[in-house]
Amino acid sequence: MTGRSDKENDEQDNRGAESPNKSQGKGKVKGEKRVTFPPDEQIVSGFAEHKNTDRNVDSSLTLTEVSLAYRRSCDRHQVEPRNLVLEQLKCAVFAAASTVAVYKLCEIHNSRWAAAAARSPRRSARQARGRGCGGPCQCAGMGERLDHRSCEALEVILKSLHFDFINLRAARLEENGAASLLDMILYYESTTHLDMSDNGSIGASAWRALAHLIKQVGLTLDMCDIPVVDYRGQSLAKALQSSRLTVLYLDNTHLSGTPLFSLVGALKTNRHLKELHLAGNQLNCYQDSMQLGDLLRYNDTLKILQLSHNAVADAGLEELCEGLRWQTAGLKVLLLRNNRITFHGMEHLTKTLPALRVLEVLDLSENGVGNEGVQMLKEPLITNHSLRHLGLGRTHMTCEGAVALAEYLAESRQMVHLDVRDNDVRVGGLMALALALRINGSLTTLDLDPTPIDEQWKSVIAGRQSRCGE
Repeated sequence: MTGRSDKENDEQDNRGAESPNKSQGKGKVKGEKRVTFPPDEQIVSGFAEHKNTDRNVDSSLTLTEVSLAYRRSCDRHQVEPRNLVLEQLKCAVFAAASTVAVYKLCEIHNSRWAAAAARSPRRSARQARGRGCGGPCQCAGMGERLDHRSCEALEVILKSLHFDFINLRAARLEENGAASLLDMILYYESTTHLDMSDNGSIGASAWRALAHLIKQVGLTLDMCDIPVVDYRGQSLAKALQSSRLTVLYLDNTHLSGTPLFSLVGALKTNRHLKELHLAGNQLNCYQDSMQLGDLLRYNDTLKILQLSHNAVADAGLEELCEGLRWQTAGLKVLLLRNNRITFHGMEHLTKTLPALRVLEVLDLSENGVGNEGVQMLKEPLITNHSLRHLGLGRTHMTCEGAVALAEYLAESRQMVHLDVRDNDVRVGGLMALALALRINGSLTTLDLDPTPIDEQWKSVIAGRQSRCGE
Protein backbone atom coordinates (compact mmCIF):
# COMPACT_ATOMS: atom_id res chain seq x y z
CA MET A 1 0.00 0.00 0.00
CA THR A 2 1.36 3.37 -1.01
CA GLY A 3 1.22 6.08 1.66
CA ARG A 4 -0.09 9.63 0.89
CA SER A 5 0.68 12.86 2.57
CA ASP A 6 -1.93 14.86 4.51
CA LYS A 7 -1.89 17.57 1.85
CA GLU A 8 -2.85 15.08 -0.89
CA ASN A 9 -5.67 13.70 1.28
CA ASP A 10 -7.10 17.20 1.83
CA GLU A 11 -7.01 17.98 -1.90
CA GLN A 12 -8.86 14.73 -2.73
CA ASP A 13 -11.52 15.47 -0.11
CA ASN A 14 -12.05 18.94 -1.54
CA ARG A 15 -12.46 17.58 -5.06
CA GLY A 16 -14.97 15.05 -3.81
CA ALA A 17 -16.98 17.73 -2.06
CA GLU A 18 -17.08 19.91 -5.15
CA SER A 19 -18.14 17.20 -7.62
CA PRO A 20 -21.76 16.81 -6.37
CA ASN A 21 -22.31 20.54 -6.54
CA LYS A 22 -21.12 20.66 -10.12
CA SER A 23 -23.30 17.76 -11.15
CA GLN A 24 -26.32 19.36 -9.50
CA GLY A 25 -25.59 22.65 -11.23
CA LYS A 26 -25.59 21.00 -14.63
CA GLY A 27 -28.93 19.26 -14.02
CA LYS A 28 -30.66 22.50 -12.96
CA VAL A 29 -32.02 23.69 -16.25
CA LYS A 30 -35.78 23.80 -15.77
CA GLY A 31 -38.03 24.32 -12.79
CA GLU A 32 -35.89 26.98 -11.02
CA LYS A 33 -37.50 28.58 -7.96
CA ARG A 34 -37.70 32.36 -7.83
CA VAL A 35 -38.49 34.69 -4.88
CA THR A 36 -40.46 37.90 -5.41
CA PHE A 37 -41.34 40.69 -2.97
CA PRO A 38 -44.40 42.99 -2.93
CA PRO A 39 -44.04 46.75 -3.58
CA ASP A 40 -42.41 48.81 -0.85
CA GLU A 41 -45.65 50.36 0.35
CA GLN A 42 -47.19 46.90 0.89
CA ILE A 43 -44.33 45.22 2.76
CA VAL A 44 -45.42 46.63 6.17
CA SER A 45 -49.10 45.97 6.68
CA GLY A 46 -49.30 47.51 10.17
CA PHE A 47 -47.47 48.23 13.41
CA ALA A 48 -48.13 48.55 17.13
CA GLU A 49 -46.84 51.28 19.44
CA HIS A 50 -44.35 50.13 22.08
CA LYS A 51 -45.65 50.85 25.57
CA ASN A 52 -42.94 52.05 27.91
CA THR A 53 -43.57 50.25 31.20
CA ASP A 54 -40.08 50.69 32.62
CA ARG A 55 -40.65 54.04 34.29
CA ASN A 56 -43.69 52.99 36.28
CA VAL A 57 -45.35 56.41 36.25
CA ASP A 58 -48.25 56.54 38.68
CA SER A 59 -50.60 58.33 36.27
CA SER A 60 -53.70 56.90 37.94
CA LEU A 61 -53.05 58.51 41.33
CA THR A 62 -55.40 61.27 42.46
CA LEU A 63 -54.04 64.52 43.81
CA THR A 64 -55.04 63.51 47.33
CA GLU A 65 -53.12 60.26 46.96
CA VAL A 66 -50.10 62.14 45.62
CA SER A 67 -50.25 64.50 48.59
CA LEU A 68 -50.43 61.59 51.05
CA ALA A 69 -47.61 59.81 49.24
CA TYR A 70 -45.50 62.97 49.51
CA ARG A 71 -46.13 63.17 53.26
CA ARG A 72 -45.12 59.51 53.67
CA SER A 73 -42.01 60.13 51.58
CA CYS A 74 -41.08 63.06 53.82
CA ASP A 75 -41.53 60.86 56.90
CA ARG A 76 -39.34 58.20 55.35
CA HIS A 77 -36.60 60.74 54.61
CA GLN A 78 -37.08 62.44 58.00
CA VAL A 79 -37.87 65.91 56.67
CA GLU A 80 -40.80 68.26 57.07
CA PRO A 81 -43.22 68.45 54.10
CA ARG A 82 -43.00 71.72 52.20
CA ASN A 83 -46.14 73.78 52.84
CA LEU A 84 -45.68 75.50 49.50
CA VAL A 85 -45.81 72.16 47.67
CA LEU A 86 -48.84 70.95 49.66
CA GLU A 87 -50.73 74.17 48.99
CA GLN A 88 -50.10 73.87 45.26
CA LEU A 89 -51.37 70.29 45.25
CA LYS A 90 -54.55 71.46 46.98
CA CYS A 91 -55.10 74.13 44.33
CA ALA A 92 -54.41 71.83 41.40
CA VAL A 93 -56.98 71.46 38.65
CA PHE A 94 -57.02 68.25 36.68
CA ALA A 95 -56.42 68.62 32.95
CA ALA A 96 -56.99 65.59 30.76
CA ALA A 97 -54.04 64.28 28.77
CA SER A 98 -53.54 61.35 26.42
CA THR A 99 -51.08 59.20 28.33
CA VAL A 100 -49.73 61.18 31.27
CA ALA A 101 -51.72 62.91 34.00
CA VAL A 102 -51.18 66.64 33.49
CA TYR A 103 -52.20 68.95 36.30
CA LYS A 104 -52.64 72.68 36.34
CA LEU A 105 -51.07 74.02 39.48
CA CYS A 106 -51.80 77.54 40.62
CA GLU A 107 -48.68 79.38 41.68
CA ILE A 108 -48.33 80.20 45.37
CA HIS A 109 -46.30 83.35 45.93
CA ASN A 110 -44.94 84.16 49.36
CA SER A 111 -44.15 87.74 50.24
CA ARG A 112 -40.43 87.40 49.53
CA TRP A 113 -41.00 86.04 46.01
CA ALA A 114 -43.59 88.68 45.20
CA ALA A 115 -41.21 91.42 46.33
CA ALA A 116 -38.39 89.94 44.25
CA ALA A 117 -40.65 89.75 41.20
CA ALA A 118 -41.59 93.39 41.65
CA ARG A 119 -37.91 94.33 41.77
CA SER A 120 -37.13 92.36 38.60
CA PRO A 121 -39.51 92.93 35.63
CA ARG A 122 -37.67 90.25 33.65
CA ARG A 123 -38.32 87.61 36.30
CA SER A 124 -41.97 88.57 36.77
CA ALA A 125 -42.54 88.43 33.00
CA ARG A 126 -41.11 84.94 32.81
CA GLN A 127 -43.17 83.89 35.82
CA ALA A 128 -46.34 85.16 34.16
CA ARG A 129 -45.49 83.17 31.06
CA GLY A 130 -45.13 80.07 33.27
CA ARG A 131 -48.59 80.57 34.72
CA GLY A 132 -50.05 81.00 31.30
CA CYS A 133 -48.74 77.65 30.04
CA GLY A 134 -50.93 75.86 32.57
CA GLY A 135 -48.80 73.91 35.03
CA PRO A 136 -46.17 75.71 37.13
CA CYS A 137 -44.74 74.19 40.29
CA GLN A 138 -42.74 76.21 42.80
CA CYS A 139 -40.85 73.73 44.98
CA ALA A 140 -39.33 76.30 47.34
CA GLY A 141 -39.86 79.92 48.26
CA MET A 142 -37.32 82.62 47.48
CA GLY A 143 -34.28 81.83 49.61
CA GLU A 144 -35.84 78.72 51.17
CA ARG A 145 -33.30 75.90 51.28
CA LEU A 146 -33.87 72.45 49.71
CA ASP A 147 -31.40 69.97 51.19
CA HIS A 148 -30.60 66.52 49.80
CA ARG A 149 -33.29 64.66 51.75
CA SER A 150 -35.95 67.23 50.83
CA CYS A 151 -35.05 66.75 47.18
CA GLU A 152 -35.29 62.96 47.49
CA ALA A 153 -38.74 63.30 49.08
CA LEU A 154 -40.02 65.12 45.96
CA GLU A 155 -39.55 62.06 43.75
CA VAL A 156 -43.06 60.76 44.45
CA ILE A 157 -44.47 63.99 42.99
CA LEU A 158 -42.12 64.18 40.02
CA LYS A 159 -42.97 60.62 38.96
CA SER A 160 -46.72 61.11 39.35
CA LEU A 161 -47.30 64.53 37.78
CA HIS A 162 -46.05 66.41 34.75
CA PHE A 163 -45.41 70.16 35.09
CA ASP A 164 -45.10 72.88 32.48
CA PHE A 165 -42.84 74.87 34.81
CA ILE A 166 -40.74 73.84 37.83
CA ASN A 167 -39.32 76.76 39.79
CA LEU A 168 -36.19 76.04 41.85
CA ARG A 169 -34.88 79.59 41.84
CA ALA A 170 -32.77 80.52 44.86
CA ALA A 171 -33.52 77.19 46.57
CA ARG A 172 -29.91 77.05 47.84
CA LEU A 173 -29.50 73.59 46.37
CA GLU A 174 -26.46 71.59 47.41
CA GLU A 175 -24.52 69.34 45.05
CA ASN A 176 -26.10 65.96 45.86
CA GLY A 177 -29.63 67.33 46.10
CA ALA A 178 -29.39 69.16 42.78
CA ALA A 179 -27.93 66.08 41.07
CA SER A 180 -30.75 63.90 42.42
CA LEU A 181 -33.46 66.34 41.29
CA LEU A 182 -32.00 66.64 37.80
CA ASP A 183 -31.76 62.85 37.47
CA MET A 184 -35.42 62.53 38.50
CA ILE A 185 -36.56 65.22 36.07
CA LEU A 186 -34.69 63.44 33.28
CA TYR A 187 -35.94 59.95 34.16
CA TYR A 188 -39.60 60.90 34.61
CA GLU A 189 -39.57 63.75 32.05
CA SER A 190 -41.32 65.87 34.67
CA THR A 191 -41.30 69.30 33.01
CA THR A 192 -40.81 71.34 29.86
CA HIS A 193 -39.47 74.46 31.65
CA LEU A 194 -36.94 74.31 34.49
CA ASP A 195 -35.67 77.32 36.45
CA MET A 196 -32.43 76.58 38.34
CA SER A 197 -31.35 80.22 38.61
CA ASP A 198 -29.48 81.69 41.56
CA ASN A 199 -28.17 78.34 42.84
CA GLY A 200 -24.45 78.98 42.84
CA SER A 201 -23.58 76.15 45.26
CA ILE A 202 -24.31 73.22 42.97
CA GLY A 203 -21.09 71.30 42.30
CA ALA A 204 -19.48 69.21 39.59
CA SER A 205 -21.80 66.18 39.88
CA ALA A 206 -24.87 68.41 39.55
CA TRP A 207 -23.43 70.05 36.43
CA ARG A 208 -22.79 66.59 34.95
CA ALA A 209 -26.42 65.66 35.68
CA LEU A 210 -27.55 68.93 34.06
CA ALA A 211 -25.44 68.20 30.97
CA HIS A 212 -27.00 64.76 30.73
CA LEU A 213 -30.48 66.31 31.03
CA ILE A 214 -30.12 68.92 28.30
CA LYS A 215 -28.63 66.37 25.91
CA GLN A 216 -31.76 64.22 26.05
CA VAL A 217 -34.73 66.48 26.83
CA GLY A 218 -35.99 69.41 24.79
CA LEU A 219 -36.96 72.08 27.33
CA THR A 220 -36.63 75.70 28.40
CA LEU A 221 -33.78 76.14 30.90
CA ASP A 222 -33.12 79.12 33.20
CA MET A 223 -29.59 79.24 34.63
CA CYS A 224 -29.39 82.96 35.41
CA ASP A 225 -27.39 84.51 38.24
CA ILE A 226 -24.90 81.61 38.37
CA PRO A 227 -21.27 82.26 37.34
CA VAL A 228 -20.74 79.94 34.35
CA VAL A 229 -16.96 79.82 34.52
CA ASP A 230 -14.25 77.15 34.62
CA TYR A 231 -15.65 73.60 34.59
CA ARG A 232 -19.23 74.88 34.56
CA GLY A 233 -18.76 76.66 31.25
CA GLN A 234 -16.88 73.73 29.76
CA SER A 235 -19.55 71.24 30.86
CA LEU A 236 -22.38 73.39 29.50
CA ALA A 237 -20.63 74.05 26.18
CA LYS A 238 -19.88 70.37 25.64
CA ALA A 239 -23.50 69.44 26.34
CA LEU A 240 -24.84 72.15 23.99
CA GLN A 241 -23.06 70.59 21.03
CA SER A 242 -25.71 67.86 20.95
CA SER A 243 -28.32 69.55 23.13
CA ARG A 244 -32.08 69.46 22.56
CA LEU A 245 -32.74 72.68 24.49
CA THR A 246 -35.08 75.11 22.76
CA VAL A 247 -34.71 78.15 25.06
CA LEU A 248 -31.70 79.04 27.24
CA TYR A 249 -31.52 81.89 29.77
CA LEU A 250 -27.97 82.79 30.86
CA ASP A 251 -28.51 86.32 32.14
CA ASN A 252 -25.93 87.64 34.59
CA THR A 253 -23.65 84.59 34.44
CA HIS A 254 -20.22 86.24 33.88
CA LEU A 255 -19.97 84.87 30.35
CA SER A 256 -17.53 87.42 29.00
CA GLY A 257 -14.28 86.02 27.57
CA THR A 258 -13.43 82.32 27.48
CA PRO A 259 -16.88 81.05 28.62
CA LEU A 260 -18.57 82.89 25.74
CA PHE A 261 -15.96 81.54 23.31
CA SER A 262 -16.79 77.96 24.40
CA LEU A 263 -20.53 78.62 24.28
CA VAL A 264 -20.46 80.09 20.76
CA GLY A 265 -18.24 77.26 19.52
CA ALA A 266 -20.87 74.76 20.63
CA LEU A 267 -23.84 76.72 19.26
CA LYS A 268 -22.40 77.19 15.78
CA THR A 269 -23.52 73.66 14.92
CA ASN A 270 -26.52 73.42 17.26
CA ARG A 271 -29.80 73.05 15.35
CA HIS A 272 -32.33 72.94 18.22
CA LEU A 273 -31.87 76.15 20.23
CA LYS A 274 -34.35 78.87 19.23
CA GLU A 275 -33.82 81.49 21.96
CA LEU A 276 -30.61 82.64 23.66
CA HIS A 277 -30.74 85.23 26.46
CA LEU A 278 -27.42 86.78 27.51
CA ALA A 279 -28.46 90.01 29.24
CA GLY A 280 -26.25 91.57 31.91
CA ASN A 281 -23.03 89.68 31.14
CA GLN A 282 -20.73 92.67 30.58
CA LEU A 283 -20.10 91.50 27.01
CA ASN A 284 -17.56 93.84 25.46
CA CYS A 285 -17.16 95.38 22.03
CA TYR A 286 -14.07 93.39 21.09
CA GLN A 287 -13.68 89.60 21.46
CA ASP A 288 -17.19 89.05 22.82
CA SER A 289 -18.92 90.92 20.00
CA MET A 290 -16.69 89.18 17.47
CA GLN A 291 -17.79 85.80 18.84
CA LEU A 292 -21.45 86.81 18.65
CA GLY A 293 -20.95 87.96 15.07
CA ASP A 294 -19.53 84.54 14.22
CA LEU A 295 -22.52 82.90 15.88
CA LEU A 296 -24.90 84.85 13.63
CA ARG A 297 -22.79 83.96 10.64
CA TYR A 298 -22.85 80.19 11.15
CA ASN A 299 -26.10 79.55 13.06
CA ASP A 300 -29.32 79.98 11.08
CA THR A 301 -31.76 78.32 13.52
CA LEU A 302 -31.56 80.86 16.37
CA LYS A 303 -34.68 83.07 16.35
CA ILE A 304 -34.22 85.34 19.38
CA LEU A 305 -30.96 86.85 20.67
CA GLN A 306 -31.19 88.91 23.88
CA LEU A 307 -28.10 91.07 24.47
CA SER A 308 -29.52 93.90 26.58
CA HIS A 309 -27.57 95.56 29.40
CA ASN A 310 -24.11 94.76 28.06
CA ALA A 311 -21.29 96.89 26.61
CA VAL A 312 -21.47 96.04 22.91
CA ALA A 313 -21.00 99.72 21.91
CA ASP A 314 -20.50 100.95 18.34
CA ALA A 315 -17.57 98.67 17.50
CA GLY A 316 -19.47 95.63 18.73
CA LEU A 317 -22.53 96.63 16.72
CA GLU A 318 -20.35 96.55 13.61
CA GLU A 319 -19.43 92.91 14.34
CA LEU A 320 -23.09 92.02 14.89
CA CYS A 321 -24.07 93.68 11.62
CA GLU A 322 -21.44 91.66 9.77
CA GLY A 323 -23.05 88.49 11.14
CA LEU A 324 -26.59 89.69 10.40
CA ARG A 325 -25.78 89.97 6.70
CA TRP A 326 -25.43 86.17 6.60
CA GLN A 327 -28.87 85.62 8.13
CA THR A 328 -31.22 84.46 5.39
CA ALA A 329 -33.73 82.36 7.37
CA GLY A 330 -32.81 82.67 11.04
CA LEU A 331 -32.75 85.54 13.55
CA LYS A 332 -36.04 87.43 13.94
CA VAL A 333 -35.52 89.26 17.25
CA LEU A 334 -32.41 91.24 18.28
CA LEU A 335 -32.56 93.10 21.61
CA LEU A 336 -29.78 95.64 22.25
CA ARG A 337 -31.23 97.79 25.02
CA ASN A 338 -28.66 99.72 27.11
CA ASN A 339 -25.45 98.78 25.26
CA ARG A 340 -23.60 102.12 25.09
CA ILE A 341 -24.41 102.51 21.40
CA THR A 342 -24.26 106.04 19.96
CA PHE A 343 -25.32 107.60 16.66
CA HIS A 344 -21.93 106.56 15.22
CA GLY A 345 -23.07 102.93 15.43
CA MET A 346 -26.04 103.73 13.19
CA GLU A 347 -23.60 103.92 10.28
CA HIS A 348 -23.23 100.14 10.45
CA LEU A 349 -27.00 99.61 10.69
CA THR A 350 -27.62 101.82 7.65
CA LYS A 351 -25.48 99.44 5.57
CA THR A 352 -27.13 96.29 6.95
CA LEU A 353 -30.85 97.10 7.28
CA PRO A 354 -31.64 97.21 3.52
CA ALA A 355 -30.25 93.68 3.06
CA LEU A 356 -32.10 92.07 6.00
CA ARG A 357 -34.97 89.76 5.04
CA VAL A 358 -35.95 88.02 8.32
CA LEU A 359 -35.28 90.41 11.24
CA GLU A 360 -38.65 91.56 12.63
CA VAL A 361 -37.84 93.06 16.05
CA LEU A 362 -35.01 95.51 16.83
CA ASP A 363 -34.71 97.18 20.24
CA LEU A 364 -32.25 100.08 20.53
CA SER A 365 -33.79 101.65 23.64
CA GLU A 366 -31.62 103.29 26.32
CA ASN A 367 -28.83 103.99 23.84
CA GLY A 368 -27.47 107.35 22.68
CA VAL A 369 -28.98 107.18 19.20
CA GLY A 370 -30.19 110.80 19.25
CA ASN A 371 -31.79 112.78 16.46
CA GLU A 372 -28.81 112.30 14.18
CA GLY A 373 -28.95 108.53 14.51
CA VAL A 374 -32.70 108.46 13.80
CA GLN A 375 -32.23 110.58 10.68
CA MET A 376 -29.50 108.21 9.50
CA LEU A 377 -31.86 105.24 9.95
CA LYS A 378 -34.81 106.77 8.08
CA GLU A 379 -33.88 105.79 4.52
CA PRO A 380 -32.59 102.27 5.39
CA LEU A 381 -35.81 101.64 7.35
CA ILE A 382 -37.87 102.64 4.32
CA THR A 383 -35.85 100.24 2.16
CA ASN A 384 -36.14 97.38 4.66
CA HIS A 385 -39.30 95.25 4.30
CA SER A 386 -39.00 92.84 7.26
CA LEU A 387 -38.83 95.00 10.42
CA ARG A 388 -42.16 95.17 12.26
CA HIS A 389 -41.23 96.26 15.82
CA LEU A 390 -38.76 99.07 16.58
CA GLY A 391 -37.76 100.21 20.07
CA LEU A 392 -36.35 103.74 20.40
CA GLY A 393 -37.32 104.55 23.97
CA ARG A 394 -34.98 106.80 25.96
CA THR A 395 -32.64 107.44 23.06
CA HIS A 396 -32.23 111.23 23.62
CA MET A 397 -34.60 111.97 20.76
CA THR A 398 -36.51 115.26 20.41
CA CYS A 399 -39.06 116.60 17.95
CA GLU A 400 -36.47 116.56 15.18
CA GLY A 401 -36.09 112.78 15.48
CA ALA A 402 -39.87 112.34 15.77
CA VAL A 403 -40.33 114.17 12.47
CA ALA A 404 -37.85 111.80 10.81
CA LEU A 405 -39.80 108.83 12.21
CA ALA A 406 -43.05 110.36 10.93
CA GLU A 407 -41.58 110.58 7.44
CA TYR A 408 -40.63 106.92 7.70
CA LEU A 409 -44.10 105.90 8.94
CA ALA A 410 -45.70 107.67 6.00
CA GLU A 411 -43.79 105.31 3.69
CA SER A 412 -43.89 102.13 5.80
CA ARG A 413 -46.30 99.30 5.02
CA GLN A 414 -45.11 96.70 7.56
CA MET A 415 -44.28 98.48 10.85
CA VAL A 416 -46.81 97.50 13.56
CA HIS A 417 -45.16 98.67 16.82
CA LEU A 418 -43.05 101.75 17.52
CA ASP A 419 -41.79 102.74 20.98
CA VAL A 420 -40.63 106.34 21.50
CA ARG A 421 -41.26 106.69 25.25
CA ASP A 422 -38.96 108.57 27.63
CA ASN A 423 -37.89 111.04 24.94
CA ASP A 424 -38.31 114.80 24.79
CA VAL A 425 -40.94 114.69 22.05
CA ARG A 426 -43.30 117.64 22.32
CA VAL A 427 -46.22 119.05 20.37
CA GLY A 428 -44.33 119.51 17.11
CA GLY A 429 -43.16 115.90 17.06
CA LEU A 430 -46.58 114.60 18.13
CA MET A 431 -48.24 116.58 15.35
CA ALA A 432 -45.90 115.05 12.77
CA LEU A 433 -46.60 111.53 14.09
CA ALA A 434 -50.35 112.17 14.10
CA LEU A 435 -50.27 113.30 10.47
CA ALA A 436 -48.17 110.27 9.49
CA LEU A 437 -50.72 107.94 11.10
CA ARG A 438 -53.38 109.24 8.73
CA ILE A 439 -51.36 107.78 5.86
CA ASN A 440 -49.85 104.71 7.52
CA GLY A 441 -52.08 101.64 7.39
CA SER A 442 -50.02 99.09 9.31
CA LEU A 443 -49.10 100.56 12.72
CA THR A 444 -51.19 99.14 15.57
CA THR A 445 -49.19 100.29 18.63
CA LEU A 446 -47.44 103.63 19.18
CA ASP A 447 -45.93 103.97 22.67
CA LEU A 448 -45.81 107.61 23.84
CA ASP A 449 -45.31 109.36 27.16
CA PRO A 450 -48.45 110.77 28.83
CA THR A 451 -47.23 114.31 28.17
CA PRO A 452 -49.68 117.17 28.90
CA ILE A 453 -50.66 118.78 25.61
CA ASP A 454 -53.03 121.45 24.44
CA GLU A 455 -56.73 120.66 24.06
CA GLN A 456 -56.32 121.29 20.34
CA TRP A 457 -54.21 118.15 19.95
CA LYS A 458 -55.93 115.87 22.45
CA SER A 459 -58.69 114.99 20.02
CA VAL A 460 -56.18 114.41 17.20
CA ILE A 461 -53.99 112.07 19.26
CA ALA A 462 -57.05 110.30 20.69
CA GLY A 463 -58.35 109.70 17.19
CA ARG A 464 -55.02 108.29 16.04
CA GLN A 465 -54.72 106.05 19.15
CA SER A 466 -58.21 104.66 18.61
CA ARG A 467 -57.30 103.98 15.00
CA CYS A 468 -54.17 102.09 16.15
CA GLY A 469 -56.35 100.09 18.55
CA GLU A 470 -58.57 98.97 15.69
